[in-house]
Amino acid sequence: MAEPLVRFSIDDRVARLVLNRPERHNSLVPELLGELDTALVSCAGANLAAVVITGEGRSFSTGGDVAAFADRPRGERLLYAGALVGALNAVILKLLDLPCPVVAALAGPVTGGSCGLVFAADLVAMGPRAFIQPYYVDVGFGPDGGWTALLPERIGSARAGAIQLLNRRIGPEDAVALGLATVAVADAELAPTIETWLATLRTKVPSSLQATRSLLFSPERRETIARGLERERQRFLALIETPETEAGMARFLSRTA
Repeated sequence: MAEPLVRFSIDDRVARLVLNRPERHNSLVPELLGELDTALVSCAGANLAAVVITGEGRSFSTGGDVAAFADRPRGERLLYAGALVGALNAVILKLLDLPCPVVAALAGPVTGGSCGLVFAADLVAMGPRAFIQPYYVDVGFGPDGGWTALLPERIGSARAGAIQLLNRRIGPEDAVALGLATVAVADAELAPTIETWLATLRTKVPSSLQATRSLLFSPERRETIARGLERERQRFLALIETPETEAGMARFLSRTA
């Protein structure tokens, strides 16, 4: 039996979601996003203190699998991109809709659209090998995963724009300074930090946690984010089959081979 692409468990009022495609740095494919979506549906109906998202192996997740885009002929690539980014948007909105806090543990890099899973989290711990980076202008993709729908509201449009236009890498300390991470910790402290947060959250009044989160992501704010995510999807599709993007994917894959 094949390993699940998302390992999912619930214990002591905490759901744990582990992205489990380590041989491809947990890069996003429709099957992984489908399993993640299904798990989040289960989380929404459970009485949870928190949902924790981590990645198996060296990376948290490196966005859409560029090779999976490049290997598809035109036409098929467009359909694939539409399904993938649409599935990612649905997952991000489900994370925002959860009645409990979302915790992200980053032991390694998170790039591209996968950063949306972090942007939708309430508490983020980053180890020393972790970083956040967009890569869009290097590959030729349109920003997705909330890089324009979520990030500017978090850190300001000027900062968000500079990071994306220059493809800046955000390390743990800078992420904390920007408000994208809660703490930067040593590798040995990453798991204990998460467990300390979870122990604290279990002591809090569930209805108050739910009220706080629902006010942070009000229906009006959620609708604005949803519209922004759809705009990202449309722009992604407009670029995915252009000669510039094909050349960018080829360059990127040659560097990472």
